[in-house]
Amino acid sequence: MILIVGLGNPGPRYARTRHNVGFMVVERLAVRAGSTAFRDKFNGNFTTGTLEGVSCALLMPSTFINESGRSVQPALQHFKLKPSELVVIHDELDLAFADVRMKIGGGDAGHRGIRSIVGAIGAEFVRLRVGIGRPPPDFRGSPADFVLQDFDSAERVELDSVIDRAADAVAMLANRGLQVAMNATNQRVSR
Repeated sequence: MILIVGLGNPGPRYARTRHNVGFMVVERLAVRAGSTAFRDKFNGNFTTGTLEGVSCALLMPSTFINESGRSVQPALQHFKLKPSELVVIHDELDLAFADVRMKIGGGDAGHRGIRSIVGAIGAEFVRLRVGIGRPPPDFRGSPADFVLQDFDSAERVELDSVIDRAADAVAMLANRGLQVAMNATNQRVSR
């Protein structure tokens, strides 16, 4: 079994924001896993299913992104999983919009959701980073303001395929293992 966690903020106000791309990918994976009936558990919205023949638990913390560790830690403990059996999907300012990259371990790069999870369970879990890019030069506000904005119209055209690529990466990880999934996912995609 693997635990797949998408990071985001709960509620309709944040539903389509850049910070919630992790939720969007988990929702897509739930459809693929045949399990769209989420229920409240582990301080989040939770379901189980089968992805590429592998049992999986899907979780979207409802703790707000900065407290994600309070949701992830009890879920990991409940299923008696090691951190290496956890995949966390999150937005990444330091990747261009639509880039998708996978890695295991590392720092939090200023992402408070990742920081919370690292504080709760350690750093050795798989991260699927979905690029949202940096704010444009004319953006009025901080990067923290930017991640809470909706995708712009040009990005929304491409967003569905980005979510599919991210979901494909997790499915490949489940089916073929980390190294194969990282090699395939981390190749540059020409746009």
